[in-house]
Amino acid sequence: MPASKSLAAKPRWYLIPMRVLLVTFLLTLLSFAVSLLLGILGLVIAAGLRGFHPNMTAAYRHIALPVAAVVGAIVFISASVIEIRHYRQTKALAEIERISH
Repeated sequence: MPASKSLAAKPRWYLIPMRVLLVTFLLTLLSFAVSLLLGILGLVIAAGLRGFHPNMTAAYRHIALPVAAVVGAIVFISASVIEIRHYRQTKALAEIERISH
């Protein structure tokens, strides 16, 4: 079998912000949905145990929105660090490969 020698694609720095924002948006949206579901369930259970009508706006204002904001900030920082580290590693490997050929 002949060895195929294909050069790796040169990394593109302008794709980093797009990927970071996409991952941040999706994970923030997912965390908002999950925390809203858990907040609604918690409010309904607490209201049932205490015998009053639940205020569902509290699930948005006091549970889901703060959780989503914190998760969004953490995901943004983490994704930025990971993407920059990946870009630098790919750039170095592409340079090593270019020099070796």
